Amino acid sequence: MTDRSGGCCGISREDVRALVDNAQPQMPRGSTVPAMRWSHLDGGEFTMGTSGHEGFAGDGEGPARRVRLDPYSISIYAVTNGQFGAFVRDTGYVTEAERFTWSYVFHALVSDELKSRVVKVPAQTPWWLPITHAYWAQPEGPRSMILDRLDHPVVHVSWHDAKAYCAWSGTRLPTEAEWEFAARGGLENALYPWGEELTPDGKHRCNIWQGHFPVVNTLDDGYLGTAPVDAYEPNGYGLHNMAGNVWEWCEDNFSPNYHRETSDLNPLCRGEIDNRSMRGGSFLCHESYCNRYRVAARNSNAADSSASNIGFRVVQSS
Repeated sequence: MTDRSGGCCGISREDVRALVDNAQPQMPRGSTVPAMRWSHLDGGEFTMGTSGHEGFAGDGEGPARRVRLDPYSISIYAVTNGQFGAFVRDTGYVTEAERFTWSYVFHALVSDELKSRVVKVPAQTPWWLPITHAYWAQPEGPRSMILDRLDHPVVHVSWHDAKAYCAWSGTRLPTEAEWEFAARGGLENALYPWGEELTPDGKHRCNIWQGHFPVVNTLDDGYLGTAPVDAYEPNGYGLHNMAGNVWEWCEDNFSPNYHRETSDLNPLCRGEIDNRSMRGGSFLCHESYCNRYRVAARNSNAADSSASNIGFRVVQSS
């Protein structure tokens, strides 16, 4: 990653730490375990992946196969701004977005002032703007804050950042198989964590794009950006937002041949390419562009990448 835009920081790191401290009294200085709620899963066998037509062949979503997992516990919610703030306060950790001095922010979330400073955007995805000094505590760049979003998922975290949080909290990232087993909530072969219909009885069950991507969002689900981690009804395992909201990092290296290369028992993909798997889709997913909010869908990014729609949740081995 290289810095491709100009600008100055609107709020200092020390200011943000103090604000998080004051807003999160249940996490006193020196705490080493975040306030986390868990769902214990007994593991077992399930059908992973899909052989259906809705999948992206290039992503390696199939062929569907039977996979068996050992027991584990998974966080009911994605890691929040408040929880990540406690980690930063306790350790002084500096995220990769801060070290690179920029991160990608979706254009509709960026102020006109900051847009005017952007020099170069990706040709294939011009809705992603490289914003100087966008990072977890100011997600839309200078003068944006998280004080009213402490219960939203932390974003602008790379895979390396997520691993650092795990090391501090005594947790780990889920494997792809653990993530998908949990997301399915006990349902076999369902498209979504709650079943086959995207909006059963006309009710939104996840935070994704409605309208015409990437220019018109009707906000039918109530959110342009991230939603609180407990938004929408949980799946059968009590887990919230396993579809949409933010992409969630997994432990695995990404391979389009995942289902042909990995074991049927506790599969984990280790490869030479450092791209890492992400699951769940985000608030930007739409059927016309990125129909990856299905439980079998997969995606990847470089381990040092960050953006305003990438977060993570954690697991513990039983």
